[in-house]
Amino acid sequence: MLQNIMSKLKGDRWIWIIVIILSGWSLLAVYSSVGTLAYKEGKGTEMYLLKHFSIIAIGFVLMYLSHKLDYRYYAGISKIMMGITIPLLLFTLLFGSKVNEASRWLTIPGIGLTFQTSDLAKLSLIVFLARMLSRKQEEIKDVKKSFLPIMGSVCGVFILIALANLSTALMLFGVSVLLLLIGRISFKQIAIVCCGGGVLLLMVIFFGPRRATYISRVKSFFQTEKVEKTVSFQDDKNYQANNAKIAIATGGLLGKGPGNSVQRNVLPHPYSDFIYAIIIEEYGTIGGVILLFLYLAFMYRCIRIVTMSPKAFGTFLAAGLGFSLTIQALANMAVAVGLGPVTGVPLPLVSMGGTSILFTSVALGIILSVSRNIEELKGKEQLEEKAKPKKVVIGSIPA
Repeated sequence: MLQNIMSKLKGDRWIWIIVIILSGWSLLAVYSSVGTLAYKEGKGTEMYLLKHFSIIAIGFVLMYLSHKLDYRYYAGISKIMMGITIPLLLFTLLFGSKVNEASRWLTIPGIGLTFQTSDLAKLSLIVFLARMLSRKQEEIKDVKKSFLPIMGSVCGVFILIALANLSTALMLFGVSVLLLLIGRISFKQIAIVCCGGGVLLLMVIFFGPRRATYISRVKSFFQTEKVEKTVSFQDDKNYQANNAKIAIATGGLLGKGPGNSVQRNVLPHPYSDFIYAIIIEEYGTIGGVILLFLYLAFMYRCIRIVTMSPKAFGTFLAAGLGFSLTIQALANMAVAVGLGPVTGVPLPLVSMGGTSILFTSVALGIILSVSRNIEELKGKEQLEEKAKPKKVVIGSIPA
């Protein structure tokens, strides 16, 4: 049965396998880490598991549909997506639901599901940049026709996201710069984009609505404070980071076993932002290394797609979306192990979430669509090679 299912899934098989493994691991990790949340809200953990499973199932459907659509159609769709994204980001800043003093979410009427507009913005900008870079290759050095529209889209989306979600904006900006490098934009123009982004970054940090939060988190990261067992959330600015370190330290090599985490009861967001720390506590350092390897293997498969794609648009799509998901995963892991300040970035396909999983699934579907196109072209070439008439060499016939 599994073989029949895999035969219907086109594109890179290893990416499908990695996604299935991460999704299965996500169900175990989320079910283990939502106990405190369920207790506070007076609900059963099974309800959260069922909801998370439903979102993953919908994500697989979106991934399948996205990979069946020829990736070249996304070039036209990207213009519509960008036309929707900019107004939505503005609307979210002005009228969005505030969670932890940040206006990042819109509540979908009727169903009550929160919708994080930055997830749409990430997907829209990367696809739009892939389209611009692929179509402007012949005039890529032209400032008016190529550079200004590209710089405007990157810096515009960056500032709109950064005002409420600086970490996501910085990662998206970094992915955009990588795409510009791959797209043969001159180093001088890339330096101008980086300077523009740097100015906007300073404005957000020192004059933005969340400036106090950003400065506090950076200061807390560089402060080395002693971890106390009885410290409270209000008294310790490093409360989350310290408890994540405790989870990792007590996990050891093999971990405490699935469902046996202790720090899940004290970490504020063990099912999303710090789920990697809970995974290491339960599955040990070996489990953490395996999870890291899965994301690196995913990036390796994306790079293979980049090198094999015959079209520039497919190359930029696979590179941009692949780098985006991998960098996000590495950022989440870095925060959990204390290599970066607290950011609130979820672990792709593993953290509990709603729209983030759905948009991640669409991004994966687009990458698989590029891979599927490569496979189809290879199949056509093989058929054409077989259809060619074979040359018959007539030798001397013995008497």
